[in-house]
Amino acid sequence: MSALYLLDTNVLSEPLRPAPNAGVLAGLERRKDALATAAPVWNELVFGLRRLPASRKRDVVRQYLYEVVRPAMSVLPYDEEAAEWHGEERARLEKLGRPPSFVDGQVAAIAKVRGLTLVSRNVADYSGFAGLRVENWFR
Repeated sequence: MSALYLLDTNVLSEPLRPAPNAGVLAGLERRKDALATAAPVWNELVFGLRRLPASRKRDVVRQYLYEVVRPAMSVLPYDEEAAEWHGEERARLEKLGRPPSFVDGQVAAIAKVRGLTLVSRNVADYSGFAGLRVENWFR
């Protein structure tokens, strides 16, 4: 099955929490063959890992990212089509006085141009983007 859902950073990092959200875990398991993430999300995850001091926690995070997440899903690029849509949406939202975060815009663009549903806890951060489908599995 090809990807149907694009996962945001907060969804991918949830399983590492001491008491992960049951809705997120269920969503990940139920849709495990239909998941992808975006290059800017992967950047945030790797950046977070590299900021950790050498420790057991860093080892656990590294193992999770490279042995669980990365083999299980594609990391989709921010390409020309995504950049075009993102630029148009940034301009539109800025005119409305609602300029989005640049990285959120990149993630939204990757999901939108590939026809994927973006899964995030931060639904409000993506609410202004035209035609973007967003789900919150944290409920």
